Amino acid sequence: MSEFTLLPFAALATKTFPLYFTLVYAVGLVAAISIGLVAFFNSKRPVGWEDAKRPDVIPDLNPQKSSESKVSSEE
Repeated sequence: MSEFTLLPFAALATKTFPLYFTLVYAVGLVAAISIGLVAFFNSKRPVGWEDAKRPDVIPDLNPQKSSESKVSSEE
């Protein structure tokens, strides 16, 4: 039997995209967006974004800096 006679059957078997590939892409996209948002809101703001406030869902990565500013503002 020639390998060319099996070629159409191989093409039919690979037409469906596996669900786990889609899940990996979706989870990767969500992770990339989440990490990017945390990095953006904890970095120096670009031009035009200087007055933007950090959303409540974004964690503060410098807890010492924020606690020092709270202590100095209370005095």
